[in-house]
Amino acid sequence: MNTITVAAAIIRNDQNQLLLVRKKNTDFFMQVGGKLEPNEAPEQTMLREIQEEIGVNATIEQFIGRFETEAANEADHVLVSYVYHVTLEDSPKIDAEIAEMKWIDLNAEQTWLAPLTTEVVIPWCQQHGLATV
Repeated sequence: MNTITVAAAIIRNDQNQLLLVRKKNTDFFMQVGGKLEPNEAPEQTMLREIQEEIGVNATIEQFIGRFETEAANEADHVLVSYVYHVTLEDSPKIDAEIAEMKWIDLNAEQTWLAPLTTEVVIPWCQQHGLATV
């Protein structure tokens, strides 16, 4: 079984919605993020991919963990994901290889979500509601 290693971002808004993107020529919505470059730390990958994909700088709030799931767009691949909760410094906009971007409600019935999103990210967001100030 082939392995793909990525860093992935959990990005939420004030309504506790989750930001997802769909890359060009793919069907599944997923976290902002991407593959690690050689000798690149997952944290660096995360911040670089956010800048490349949605054109903003971000701050890492928390390392959520390392997870293994089925890859969304590559058959017979395991996805190893380093997942981070981040906050954006500005409004996101589609950039680089992104075809579509949307905010989803955590309880919405979405048909085309990546396994990492459904198995790890949404349950984590549901358990860790937004802190009230």
